[in-house]
Amino acid sequence: MASPCELLIDTQDQLLASQLLEQVFLQTQRIEQKYSRYVLGNLVHKINNSDERWVEIDQETHRLLAFAQTCFDLSNGMFDLTSGVLRKIWNFTGNGQFPSPDEVTEALKYIGWQHIEFTQQKIRLPYGFELDFGGIGKEYAVDAAAKLCTRLAPNISVLVNFGGDIQVTQPRRHDAYWQVGIESPHAERYKNSNVLVKIASGGLATSGDARRFIVHNDIRYSHILNPKTGYPVTGAPRSVTVATDFCIQSGMLATMALLQGREGEQFLQHQQQKYWCYW
Repeated sequence: MASPCELLIDTQDQLLASQLLEQVFLQTQRIEQKYSRYVLGNLVHKINNSDERWVEIDQETHRLLAFAQTCFDLSNGMFDLTSGVLRKIWNFTGNGQFPSPDEVTEALKYIGWQHIEFTQQKIRLPYGFELDFGGIGKEYAVDAAAKLCTRLAPNISVLVNFGGDIQVTQPRRHDAYWQVGIESPHAERYKNSNVLVKIASGGLATSGDARRFIVHNDIRYSHILNPKTGYPVTGAPRSVTVATDFCIQSGMLATMALLQGREGEQFLQHQQQKYWCYW
C-alpha cells in the first residue's frame, strides 16, 4: 500500500484482534500482489504487456474496471486509469525536472480510457497502453478489509486506516465515534489549522499535494496530472478530504475535485457530501 497501515479495533479480546489483523493482512497482501504495477508476472503486468491480445479477468477485476469506467464518465475523462504512463516523464519528489514538450506529446499517445476494451471475462489494451490501479487500489483495499472485519466480527467496530484512507465498520459500543485528524497543508505555518473529525461509520479519504510535488522556476506544481494535457492541474485546492459511505467513493470524489482545478470546491458542493477543502 506504500504507506503505514493500521487497524483500530474496539475490543478487549486480544485473540480476536490478532485474528482480524492476520486476516486483513492476508487480504491486503492479496490485493496488492494482484493489482500493483510493481509486481512482475501479476495480472496487471500481464495486461500491460499483452501486446494488444485479450487477457482473461475475473469478476473482482471486472468490478474494478466497471468502477473505473464510472469514474471516467463522471469526471468527463479526467479520472483515467491509463494516465499512469505519465509517471515515466514526471518525478514528484520536490526536486524533479519538468519534462520536455516532446516527451509530454509522446506520452499522450498512450492515454485514453475510451480506447480500452473489456467484458466480464476479458480485457484488451492498445499497443503501448498501461493500466494503473493506483488511483483506486488503496481505497478498494480499505473497503475490502472493512468488509472482511464486518464478516468476521459483526458486532465489533473497526477502523481501517491505510495511509489516511479510512473506513469505519460501525459505531463503537460506548462512545459511538472514532476521532480522526485531518492534516492541514498549512499546519506548519498556522497553529490549530488541523481538523478533528468524528466518524461512527463510513469512509473518509484525502487527496492532495502535501508530499508529492515539483518546483519549477519557483512555482510549485501538484502531482495531480491532467490526462488530457499531460501537465499538472493548476489552481486546484492543496488538499481535499471527502466523507461518504465507502472509502473508494470518498477517494474518487477527492481526486476528481483536484482534477477540476479552480472549480474543485464547486464540484464538491454539487456532490452533496461532507468535505474539507484547503487552498
